Amino acid sequence: MLSDEKLIQIRRELHQIPEIGLEEFETQALLLKIIKSFPQDNLTIKTHDTGILVHVTGKKSDYTIAYRTDIDGLPVTEATGLPYASKHPGRMHACGHDIHMTVALGLLSSFASKQPEHNFLFIFQPAEENASGGKLLYESGALNEWLPDEIYGLHDNPQLPTGAIGCRLGTLFAGTCEIHITLHGKSGHAAYPHLANDMVVVGAELVTQLQTIVSRNVDPIEGGVVTLGHFEAGTTMNVIAGTAQIDGTIRALTQKMNLHIQKRVREIVAGLEVMYDCKADLDLHQGGYLPVENNPELTKNFIDFMTKQPNVNFIETQPAMTGEDFGFMLSKIKGTMFWLGVDSPYALHSDHLAPHEAAIGKGIAAIEPFLRYRDKQVGA
Repeated sequence: MLSDEKLIQIRRELHQIPEIGLEEFETQALLLKIIKSFPQDNLTIKTHDTGILVHVTGKKSDYTIAYRTDIDGLPVTEATGLPYASKHPGRMHACGHDIHMTVALGLLSSFASKQPEHNFLFIFQPAEENASGGKLLYESGALNEWLPDEIYGLHDNPQLPTGAIGCRLGTLFAGTCEIHITLHGKSGHAAYPHLANDMVVVGAELVTQLQTIVSRNVDPIEGGVVTLGHFEAGTTMNVIAGTAQIDGTIRALTQKMNLHIQKRVREIVAGLEVMYDCKADLDLHQGGYLPVENNPELTKNFIDFMTKQPNVNFIETQPAMTGEDFGFMLSKIKGTMFWLGVDSPYALHSDHLAPHEAAIGKGIAAIEPFLRYRDKQVGA
């Protein structure tokens, strides 16, 4: 078992080497070094791209419980000023995946030291932030030999107290969809607008119209988000822009709502093409970022266990509009995702995010007994 001091040391080493999805070579190497230091009697280690799969052979081989962590960082320049800040310029573990990995290593060290009743699979998954690494991993067939019967994973939460466990029945995170629109009109002189087709005007109208989807086409009880974060057009003040680029995101708590919003985006874009006699290239890219919909039975079991533990601060949480590619995994394998509180004044993805490291030990102390309990429940 790893001590709290060792876990914090590992977390700081990982924090210094954040890498973008599918480029986590240094991270993979450090993880492998640590994993190979554990007792190997019941471990089988495989790599896939920059990910790692660690199979723990149980006393019985009729069931497999999986635990997943993500390992990638973000293209963010760290501004924490910490002595163990990122050594990689323009890269940071601004979403706390260094915390995620360290908790997973702590759990794995326990199961490597004491053989479980059934098989366990620890998944160190790349590219959660940028390429739906969970979808890539699943569809590659890398899990087929050890396909889990159920799966668990956590996400750190700066808004929850240090070490608190948060969860809920139903949807935990929203499903997401990227919006990419390129408008094509006709450029021209600012003095002769009748001889051009101004894509600044069309783009401005499009932004306004897309913002009516949630306010006028979505049941307010269900909710949804359409955010357009990038609008670029034109080169100078006296030239009418012939093209414009608009990019954004859709967030919804059910796949049905996500698809409904996508449908309205398509209809509005098609209508503006006719209205303004222009061409619009629309790309709606969902990838593998489905809503994180927790399995009802397993999640009730998880919540019941956590609420009965005197040393666990369990908090029932509301759905969040953040996205997580664990949603794809849950569409294929029954399981549960939950929060781990890290009590930081800065939000996820902030360049100042500094999770409280005491959450690592507290998280392991809550999760490891649950996984042991679940291991004994299977087949009972």
